[in-house]
Amino acid sequence: MNKLDEEQSIPLNAMPRASDMDQDLMTGPRIEVKVADARLASQPKKITIPGFVIIPIWMACSISVILYNTFVFKSLDFPYPVFLTTFHLAFSAVSTRILQRTTTLVDGAKDIEMTRDRWVRSILPIGALFSGSLILSNYAYLSLSVSFIQMLKAFNPVAILLISFAFKIQEPNARLMAIVGLISTGCVLAAYGEVHFELFGFLCQCAAIAFEASRLVMIQILLHGLKMDPIVSLHYYAPVCAVINACILPFIEGMEPFYNLHRVGLLVLLTNAGMAFALNVAAVFLISVGSGLILTLAGVLKDILLISGSVIAFGSRITALQVFGYAISLGGLVMFKTTGGK
Repeated sequence: MNKLDEEQSIPLNAMPRASDMDQDLMTGPRIEVKVADARLASQPKKITIPGFVIIPIWMACSISVILYNTFVFKSLDFPYPVFLTTFHLAFSAVSTRILQRTTTLVDGAKDIEMTRDRWVRSILPIGALFSGSLILSNYAYLSLSVSFIQMLKAFNPVAILLISFAFKIQEPNARLMAIVGLISTGCVLAAYGEVHFELFGFLCQCAAIAFEASRLVMIQILLHGLKMDPIVSLHYYAPVCAVINACILPFIEGMEPFYNLHRVGLLVLLTNAGMAFALNVAAVFLISVGSGLILTLAGVLKDILLISGSVIAFGSRITALQVFGYAISLGGLVMFKTTGGK
């Protein structure tokens, strides 16, 4: 996902007139220089954050969102992932539109020609997959430990590769099959070593991984050539997902979340949703700094810190077999990211 900079057009009254041409030839390209200066002066200044600053911020936001959600689900006894996800997406839909009017962070949306046909054929199905991934992933946190879920998420690249093979986007080769074998072996060992294994949570997380991998492959197929950073993606997908979630909320959780809102309160809901949105804002700045290797290593470090944090905050237990299996998965993950998945 790359950020696109909008090029501003030169107003007609700033263009050189025919009567100015002779003067321009005699005195040099004075008019052209002035127009260029005017364009540069009117170009909105981009906010840049150094890598050594934004990487820790992104890591802190990512870890905080997961731990905060787990705190809401378990410690505050508010086990309603569909409601919480719907609130997050509605908050993001409103926030992206506020940012679009007040900042340059969502300027990439102006370079995307979003027709009704493209919306129906691309945004809607991808949004549905995104919604399913979020709901199922959050349901997994109700019965599985944070540390175990993070270990299972290492299987994401394998799911992406398998779906890419099925759609013939990529052809299998020895390197890719080695990556699949490494990550799969590591995840199997991590699952086998889990102390508190819950089949329902495990199936929810596996389904969430399948939904997320399908979403990423669908983006590659349906939105080929369109570049969306995390904020622009939220700008289009958040309203779709919020409506989908709101439609299925009565059938899954009913009115129970509204009856139990006193357990969390408005302040917790707003700060929780704000933190999730801040993670996407941080991701915009993250992708503009550092190489693929640096970002991959930052992600690995983030996962290790998150697993450690879950052990400290929630008393999650991890075994030596899980650590060994996760280490194998991380090795395969680094291979996948540093080779570009090829």
